[in-house]
Formats: sequence, structure tokens, C-alpha cells
Amino acid sequence: MRPKVVVAETIAAAGIEALAATCEVDIAVGVDKEELAARLFDAAGLIVRSETQVDAELIGAAGKLEVIGRAGIGVDNIDVDVATAHGVLVVNAPNANTISAAEHTMALLLAQARRVPEADASLRSGAWERSRFQGIELHGKTLGVLGLGKIGTLVAQRASSFGMRIVAYDPYISVDRARRLGVELGELSEVLAEADFITIHLPRTRETEGLVDAEAIASMKDGVRIVNAARGGILDESALVDAISSGKVAGAAIDVFTVEPTTDSPLFDLPEVVVTPHLGASTQEAQDKAGVAVAEAVAETLRGELVLSAVNLDLGPSVSEEVRPFLRLAEQLGTIFVAFSRGLPTTLTVCGQGRLADEPVRPLVLAALKGALREVTDTPVSYVNAPVIAEQRGVAVVEEAQRELEDYQSVVQLTGEVEGRHRSIAGTFMAKKGPVLIEVDGYEIEVPITSHLLLLRNDDVPGVIGRVGMFLGNRSVNISDMVVGRSPEGHAAMMGLSLDDGLSDDDIAAFLRLDGINAARYIDLS
Repeated sequence: MRPKVVVAETIAAAGIEALAATCEVDIAVGVDKEELAARLFDAAGLIVRSETQVDAELIGAAGKLEVIGRAGIGVDNIDVDVATAHGVLVVNAPNANTISAAEHTMALLLAQARRVPEADASLRSGAWERSRFQGIELHGKTLGVLGLGKIGTLVAQRASSFGMRIVAYDPYISVDRARRLGVELGELSEVLAEADFITIHLPRTRETEGLVDAEAIASMKDGVRIVNAARGGILDESALVDAISSGKVAGAAIDVFTVEPTTDSPLFDLPEVVVTPHLGASTQEAQDKAGVAVAEAVAETLRGELVLSAVNLDLGPSVSEEVRPFLRLAEQLGTIFVAFSRGLPTTLTVCGQGRLADEPVRPLVLAALKGALREVTDTPVSYVNAPVIAEQRGVAVVEEAQRELEDYQSVVQLTGEVEGRHRSIAGTFMAKKGPVLIEVDGYEIEVPITSHLLLLRNDDVPGVIGRVGMFLGNRSVNISDMVVGRSPEGHAAMMGLSLDDGLSDDDIAAFLRLDGINAARYIDLS
């Protein structure tokens, strides 16, 4: 059955089409909360924009929910902590509205500097008041950018083309990167003190909430102008009203508010303030991009892939193209490890070897845990809840990196002790073969990992391979690949077989009755 995805708010038609290719789509735009909860009962995915409040009650009503998609950047309307506790991935479309938001910021900056809304209203009322609406130029002024992420960077580039000097505050940006952008990096106090215009491009977090308060405004230049098209709550609106009324702040342009929607605010009574109703992402292009991006992210999640736009995953630095093919491999190795060992280790060590040693190991750990835990629990395991389930089951995780490697460029190895016995599984990814199992408990084999994998430990004597082939042939099970590896001591061997069809418990029991077969493990990876 195809997973069901409930779409609670309007997204682009192209996004719906992308979902429909692999999912059952339930359009629930405009329904009340009770109806939405009912539709989520058997849903695997939910897509919202900014209006639907995805709280603990709604998440709790969706017992099969795996992913929540936000068609946009901010996730203020989603209880991310509750979603994480339920193992639900939260994904967004972080890059969809960057250009639109940057352009709207520039529109607000110019509209405030040139008093466009006031002049427009005056002329429409029948007055011709050229001298009343004298503005100021951007050229030669200093723009303080708070937050030099994607949108802040685009604003800085555009403002620079107007001849503005750019100073910025962002504790996560290096001085070298800022210099390459033509931006002077400084502490928050320095930026606030130097800027003629200040534009906010920070996320709303515990650290940034109320960041631009009365004290911060008091430290600014007299006559400063402030733009906020990021998130409400970062700028203290009451303090801004007081500062404009006193003449400390010459004007402001506000697109976002602490409480939304809002239709009544003291800011609306001030002619020095330009306001818009959260229009930063309100372009046709941004809406289309956001809908398609979040639909693709939801579909990828439901296919079991690691989605890099997830907001509640601790992946460390971004996952590189070098690592991505090894994520599926690590998940498969986790499943193989537990199925072969018939249990979870007390400590699972995940080691990235060769070129992988230069990359973060954390994504590989999450993938390995996801594969390992699916073998021991009926609870759906995701990249989000895998660490929690591992901890509940007493599994500690160790991340390792090893640059020295022979024979292969990159290898993922899983090791651990199960019931007092050391176990080891390793694999690599090959361009032509895909994921490949290359080592099991010291036996060197190189067998492609397919949906049906059979591992046999056998006596290293003539005739065993023939008996295995005949046994499978009599059951009409085709062997797509078979590799034999000897033990380090040379006394026994291991066969790794990729099969086109599955095996039953009776088949495995019959294998063990074959002369020369000492152990048999069938692993279903379908």
C-alpha cells in the first residue's frame, strides 16, 4: 500500500503531482482541527504551511505519522520537540523563498527610505505634497545585517549594489567568508552602533527572541531605520513604538509580528512605519518552489531516505556527496549485523574508513541504528527516534574514523559484542555493483547486497558449493551472485549469496542438514 499524506494547506500543483507519484494524497485544505485529526489517524505524512498549528494533540492523534513537511522555512507552528519524541521527522523547504524574501527586504528598505506608502496614500486622497515626503538615499549609508545566512547574504549583495557599506553580525560566519562577500563582520554591539539601517535575518530561537529590545535600540545611532522581514518576536515591537515616538528611530519597515495574524498594532498608527502582512515568501515562484521541495522531502522520507532539510536531526555538518551513497549501505549493514548476530550489541561501534574518515560519522551512525533496530522492535524506527530507542534498549554508540585502508577507497564497518562474542560487518559502495558486503566476522567476501541475502558458514572441502546450488535450484531460487571467503585461520569458509527470491524458516532448517553446512543466516532486506 502507498503511504498516505495529508495536505492541510494549499501547495503548488507540481508539489501534489510529485507526491502522487508515490503516495496517496488526501487534500484537507480548510478542514477544522477535529476533521484534520481524523484524517491523520492512518496517515504517514502531513504537509502544512504557516497557519496550521501542529501541536501535541494533533501529533498524538496520528499514530502512524512519520514526517511533517512545512512548505516554507519557519517551523514556529510545529511542536518540533513533541514530533521528535514521537520519532516524526520535520522537514521544510529552506531554500525556496530566499530570493523572494531578499527582494521583499529591499522593497521594504526602499519604501521606508523614500516614504512610498505615505506618498501613495496622500496622492490618492487628492493632495500633491512633494516637499512633505522628502526621503533619504541608500547610497553611502551603512547597512547592518543581523544574520548572514542565505537571505542575509542575498540582501547584503543587493544592498552593496546600491553603494551601501555592509556590516554584519553572525557568530557562525567566519571572517574569511564575510570578507569574500565584501562584508565587515563585527560584534552585535558594534553593528548596532555603526548602522544607519538595520535589517534582521535571524531565526527565532531562545537566544534571539527579544534580541533587539529597548536596550539594543538605545545603543543605535539616532535616526536609525530598522527592517524586520525575518521572524516576529526578535524585535521588541513595544520598544520600537517608543523609540519612533521619541525620535530615536527615524522609521521602520515590518513584515513579521510577534503574534500573527495581527490587524491591530500601535505600529499601524505611526506614519514612519511601513507594514506588510508577512509577504516575504509571497511570490508565485517561492510558493511553487516551496510546495515542490517539501513534497519531494516528504516522499523521500517515506521511502526511507535521509532528508537533509530535516530540522530535528543532529547531523553535524552537511552530508556530502561522498557520504550519501553510504547511508543506505550503513542501514543495510545494521540490519545484517543484528540478523547475523541474532541480537543487539551492548556497544555498537560505527567506523568510517578511508575517504569516509574525513567526513562526519554521525549520519552513518543514524543510518546503522535505523537498520539495526528495525530487527528488534515493532515501533517504526526513523532517523529521528533511532538514538532514543537505542538508549532505551541499552545500546551505546561509538563513532570512529580510520584513514588507513587497503583494497577499497571507503568502507563502513560495524563492530560489537553480542552475548559475549565479538561480531564484525563491513561494506562498501561500488559504482557498478552498488552496496557490497565485504567482510563478516573476519571472513573476506565481496557479495552485492540485495533484497535477499544468504550467509552460510561451511567446511572448506570439495562438494559443498555444489550441494548448496542444487538445494536452491530444487526450490527454484535463483542465485544472482555468490562469493566464498576463507577464514583467517583457513579452517572454514563462508558463502555469501545474493538471491532473487526469499527463503522460509523451513528452508534454513533444511540447509543446516546439508553435509558441510555449519550455520545459515537468511536476511530479508526487502
